[in-house]
Amino acid sequence: MNTPMLTTYSMWSLFRNCRKACDWRYQRELVPLERNHNLNFGSLIHECLEIWHRDRDLKQVLDFIDRACPNRAQEDREQRDWHLATAMMKGYAARYQTEEFEVVALEKTFKGKIVNPATRASSRSFVLAGKVDGVVRIGDEFFLLEHKTASQIDADYLERLWTDFQIILYAWYIEQTQGFRIAGILYNILVKARLQQGRGETEAEFEERRRILIAKSKTGKSSAKRKLPESDETFQERLRVKYADLGMFHRETLYISRDQFRSLQEDLWELTQAFLDARRRGVFYRNTGFCFHYHRPCAYFPLCRSDGSPNVIENLYQQVPPHEELRDGESIEESPAF
Repeated sequence: MNTPMLTTYSMWSLFRNCRKACDWRYQRELVPLERNHNLNFGSLIHECLEIWHRDRDLKQVLDFIDRACPNRAQEDREQRDWHLATAMMKGYAARYQTEEFEVVALEKTFKGKIVNPATRASSRSFVLAGKVDGVVRIGDEFFLLEHKTASQIDADYLERLWTDFQIILYAWYIEQTQGFRIAGILYNILVKARLQQGRGETEAEFEERRRILIAKSKTGKSSAKRKLPESDETFQERLRVKYADLGMFHRETLYISRDQFRSLQEDLWELTQAFLDARRRGVFYRNTGFCFHYHRPCAYFPLCRSDGSPNVIENLYQQVPPHEELRDGESIEESPAF
């Protein structure tokens, strides 16, 4: 008897959004050589929060950030990540010196059956696995702890949390596999500061600015001095002030309706049947409306544009087994709605 295929929410969400992208990732196991930077930063903060909520040791968190950004002196992107993660976690530790909840579990994984809601029969083709950031207790109730980073928090962002069906589906599976009755979701949202470290002027930029000032001066002279790069200490101080703002962190509690569990199981079952049909016929069609979702090209856009060119695969992609989130920690950037 064949072993059921291991699946995750990420796989089913991608299948629903674009079957061809799902084929590239989960059938052919291709991923871009260059990973999305937002996912890298999200994973970094995710691991920082795990360390903090496990040990509540800020030094340990900051040491981890240092190790995660070893080339920050040479690479601008790594330096930006280091600055932002350091200031964010310092601000987070200061904001939440005490907690309203008790941590029951962190990085809790599960694997459960996918069930036909109409017959209660389990799928012989698929099982669903996942990992939740945490399970916490508030009073006598259990909640899933879900970390998010966001560019900003406004009414629209908070309203969209209702469409975050991944975590609601995972709540059902945690109930079934771990025995916790999950009352709702506690969203732990951290805002990414938009401040940039002052880079100063190059010699050429300074000379051009000085030339313009002299041309405008009645004396034909200028006392202008070259703008030097902002020091790490000065930039960290600006970030510290920013993260002292109460609006940079937010907690939102969303209670779960039991009816949501059944409707999501129905959706998931229908997706399994559609996937079996697509795999049987070898037809995973493209959804061109998804090519530039979130105003950036899909990770598999070069592949689809080239009709799966072997040269594109060789130069831009590598084979990696699926379901990295079960191994390395799932990104906490906001994902598409189920």
